[in-house]
Amino acid sequence: MTQHDVICISSIDWDFIWQGHQEIMTRLAAGGHRVLFIENTGVRPPRFGDLPRVVSRLRNWRRGTKGFREERPNLFIHSPIVVPLPYSRIAQWLNTRVLMRGINRWMRAVGVTRPVVWTFLPTPLARAVIADIDPALTIYYCIDDLASSSKEARKIVKSEQALFKSADLVFVTSERLRERAAQSSSRVHLFPFAVNLAVFQKSREQNEAVPADLAALRRPVAGYVGGLHQWVDQDLLAAVAAKLPNVSFALIGPEQTDVSRLKALPNV
Repeated sequence: MTQHDVICISSIDWDFIWQGHQEIMTRLAAGGHRVLFIENTGVRPPRFGDLPRVVSRLRNWRRGTKGFREERPNLFIHSPIVVPLPYSRIAQWLNTRVLMRGINRWMRAVGVTRPVVWTFLPTPLARAVIADIDPALTIYYCIDDLASSSKEARKIVKSEQALFKSADLVFVTSERLRERAAQSSSRVHLFPFAVNLAVFQKSREQNEAVPADLAALRRPVAGYVGGLHQWVDQDLLAAVAAKLPNVSFALIGPEQTDVSRLKALPNV
């Protein structure tokens, strides 16, 4: 099998909840492909609530050498320090140069020439970095409707349309996203997220004690593991919870939107 060098422009940080970003890049690294995972450079200006993420980024930058660290064999993490203004042309110019200085240093150090770029971000900064890298192949994995995540992020629409057109391959996680991407590209493939069954099976076989907060819930329990983002259908969850008052609903993951309505339900 041919080995490739892959530069991943991620929309999340490595230490965020484990999902497709980390799973795919880990599998590629385990298969012998050398991977550079660039942590999230943002789709909107920061808010006060993002302070813990800023602190985490600074901590991650210090953990490595000039923001780079080897997380496991063939897998390197880059925690860049960038100006958090994703739609400012001046910030984009500066951030592109800061990022490319680090990327070029890493490429020279490990002997990379024309890598594959796999991006989860369709921002102008991501596209500028891709253009400067001049990759052998560009893959855009559209996993979310980022434009609807905030008022500021709506500015991403034109940039994403340009990436749909220029990418060699476009993967999407849903039929709705496929229909949107197909308006700009004929190279769109449905590639939904799945689950690593081996991880769950290992947990079952270990037969460890159930955490106290879950053990205290009335059975049966309907569980969800993942981010509680705006596209989680809270209306549907609330309606189901109301119709099944004898079922406990355990939602496990970071709160990425207002979930006060769900918290008010006695069996959620």
